[in-house]
Amino acid sequence: MQRNKLREVRGTKDLLGVELYKFQYIHRLSQLIASRYGFIAVDTPIIEFTEVFTKTLGDDSDIVTKEMYNFQDKSGENITLRPEFTSAIVRVLINKNLVVPIKLFSSGPVFRYERPQKCRQRQFHQVNFEFFGSDLPLADVEMIALGYNILSELNLLDNITLEINFLGDKETMNSYRLSLIEYLNKYKKDLSEDSQHRLVINPLRILDSKAPEDREILLNAPSISHFYNKYSNDFFMEVLSGLNELCIPYKINHNIVRGLDYYCNTVFEFTTSKLGSQNAVVAGGRYDGLVKFMGGNDTPAIGFAMGIERVSALIDYEHQEPRSVVLIPIGKDAMSHALRLAYELRCKGISVNWSYKNTSLKNSLRKIDDNSIVLIFGDEELENDTIKVKDMKTGEQQEIIKCDLLDLLYKKI
Repeated sequence: MQRNKLREVRGTKDLLGVELYKFQYIHRLSQLIASRYGFIAVDTPIIEFTEVFTKTLGDDSDIVTKEMYNFQDKSGENITLRPEFTSAIVRVLINKNLVVPIKLFSSGPVFRYERPQKCRQRQFHQVNFEFFGSDLPLADVEMIALGYNILSELNLLDNITLEINFLGDKETMNSYRLSLIEYLNKYKKDLSEDSQHRLVINPLRILDSKAPEDREILLNAPSISHFYNKYSNDFFMEVLSGLNELCIPYKINHNIVRGLDYYCNTVFEFTTSKLGSQNAVVAGGRYDGLVKFMGGNDTPAIGFAMGIERVSALIDYEHQEPRSVVLIPIGKDAMSHALRLAYELRCKGISVNWSYKNTSLKNSLRKIDDNSIVLIFGDEELENDTIKVKDMKTGEQQEIIKCDLLDLLYKKI
């Protein structure tokens, strides 16, 4: 195989050492906090039938038209690497006849064919939270509080802003869409190429544009808040009141629409200024019509995802490796004894390494890190049923009876 084919595929990244430990820490903490809110874990395959996503995300969404990894399997089925979690979780809800209300936690890699840049790869990782079965504003408040709680435990609140918007029901969104089209048509030639296309297909997506020419035009665009009916206004006010009750600070941003067609009512993002254009760390909202649209019962729902790569880039994390034991057997009989001793210690929960070959004591000690505890034994120690214990952190060495070894190691580790 050519050497250049042994590198990472563009847009993917190997995870090792501290970086992997950070990912695992973020995942563990997120699942722990989610369990306090009553979430249960669910794991879905990374592949789904393509229709699961094309049906739910919108045929004209960027994900469907530009970013999905699609292929045909050997039986001719159209398959897609999951580009997001929500559609797959809704499929599970319907397929398994899960009883609502229910809160589901999921995590893993997702795949989108995008231009790789800081904190945005083609394979990236998310933790995902979905709450099915409540149409109350307090459910929205609790979900936002969960995201806030996780970011607080990660010590990130100093760098984070909660931005929130309310898209309203279909009546509100349709009225606003017509007004926005009327306004943007006056500036059609000045819009970016992407936004000119979106003006025909999905004009609300223009609100999310990062293009400078679009941002300038949008400064005087109509606000969706002017189109709220009584239901939309009352619902949004209850959500904001709940956030105030929990002392969760927020900023209303009427340009937040989220990039997927299924969102309605409350949408929100936790953003940071520390990551450039990829500033959303947590993002989500309501999708009350999605379950019914996919063939299930009429089920209100709200969810959000948190990007692990983006959180990892923000947190300070120092991994503390547990102290390990290193065996240095000297002589053939000691080698055989080392195999048995290593197994016995591992069965007692102790991390053990050894070189599996006879080398000089001096050379062996040179390769061992300062966090290790070294066990040295040869023919003499085997005959006397003793073992030499050297603490590389302190330099202290002592010879003890083998039956006292476990107690000593438990004290030092």
